[in-house]
Formats: sequence, structure tokens, C-alpha cells
Amino acid sequence: MSSTLLVWALAAYPARLGWGEVAVVYSATAAALCLVPTLVTLLWAGWAHRQSAEQQLLVTLGGTGVRMGVVLGVGLVLHFTVPYFGQPSFWIWLLAFYLYTLAVEMVLVVKGQTAADNRQEPTPARPRS
Repeated sequence: MSSTLLVWALAAYPARLGWGEVAVVYSATAAALCLVPTLVTLLWAGWAHRQSAEQQLLVTLGGTGVRMGVVLGVGLVLHFTVPYFGQPSFWIWLLAFYLYTLAVEMVLVVKGQTAADNRQEPTPARPRS
């Protein structure tokens, strides 16, 4: 998920110029909060591609729930317990990185599933002329 770090790096500098140091802290925190559960669900999806269809469905639905629960839960804890994170702009950064990591994860999961399906399908034998 180095793309998440790249997106953060590209967004952090202009955000710092426009909104100050707090934007850098909020964006870095949001990127980290979204990156960790995304990496966990990607590892889970990699394992599930070698399992049954039920396990693959569980990853698709469960991964979304795990990611949403962790990001929202930790975000709420920070918001209510650390006054520094009490601003609405923290939630904007969190939403932006959540949606970005969700999109990247879905692309990678679908590509992984397609590759797994292609490996499992036998190639048809060509008739000899």
C-alpha cells in the first residue's frame, strides 16, 4: 500500500501550506488509521483466495466491517479523548483516506480473484491438425 503513502505525501505539503501543521498531523493519522486495517484485510483476502467460496465471501463482507469498525472506532476514540482531534477537518481527512484505501483494496482483491480464477481454469486442449 505504498500508494497510500504516496497520496499522503502529495497531499500533506499543500495541506500544510493551506491549513498549517494540524493538517499534516490529521492527514498522517488518517492515512495510518486506514492503512493498517486495509493491510490486514488484504492479507486475509490473499489467504481466502485459496479457500472455499464461502471464505471468500466472508472476507469481502467481513473485511469491510473490520476496516470500517477499526477506522470509525479509533477515530471516535481520538475525537472524544484527545482534544487535538476534536475538529471536523480530522473527519474529512479520515473519510478521504478511508475511501481511497477502500478503492485500492477493492481493485487489488478483484485482480487477485481474477488471477486465482485464471490459474484454476484448465486451458482447453487444441486439436492437432
